[in-house]
Amino acid sequence: MKKIKSSSGRGQRELLVKVKTAKGRRISSTRWLQRQLNDPYVQRAKKDGFRGRAAYKILEINEKFQFLIPGKTVVDLGCAPGGWLQVAVPKINSNNERLNKATGRIIGVDLQEIEPILGAESYVLDFLAVDADLKIKKIVNGKVDVVMSDMAASSTGHKQTDHLKIITMCEAAAYLAFDILDDGGTFVAKVLAGGAEGNLQAMLKKAFKKVSHFKPNASRADSSEKFVIATGFRGLDIV
Repeated sequence: MKKIKSSSGRGQRELLVKVKTAKGRRISSTRWLQRQLNDPYVQRAKKDGFRGRAAYKILEINEKFQFLIPGKTVVDLGCAPGGWLQVAVPKINSNNERLNKATGRIIGVDLQEIEPILGAESYVLDFLAVDADLKIKKIVNGKVDVVMSDMAASSTGHKQTDHLKIITMCEAAAYLAFDILDDGGTFVAKVLAGGAEGNLQAMLKKAFKKVSHFKPNASRADSSEKFVIATGFRGLDIV
């Protein structure tokens, strides 16, 4: 692994890490590693103490739509490694650090166990299991203000297949949101552009006052990833 100079286009030259293909490592894995090592958001996350670059995605989304505020109850689906939880905790004041503000609650769910985060609850759970929604409802024990999902299935390398898989996850997350969101609540979920999100879009427009799409700067430019943000939940009878 060596560093090479590359023009930044701003009159400066930045050092980039060049990764050699190791024995037994696939070329795609080498490209991923090189991209990670040179990703400014990955480097920034390490400096800022976040568990991943995804933290900056939810920071940007919240800056635009303002749904993480003190006193709110939030469910984070696909929470590992915990970057979104790290962002949400101080925003909703679930760590009670701001004594003059209402105290929120955040519940993270993922297939993987994560290192504990002060102010956040995390549960190991297969969200797509038959009884997962019942288990989450029992944990929540009431209504919530925000359901957000950064879930993504393992990539197959086939763009259309991956798109359909993530839309299935997003629809499942939306159905849970319909069950547990309080009036006026917000739903945020990652999707991949690909043409199969029409049903999801129609469903969300019936249940929420406004449905928007947003691609944060922290999302890689070459990625088809975007986020759907539905605000102003109108109630289960709308669906």
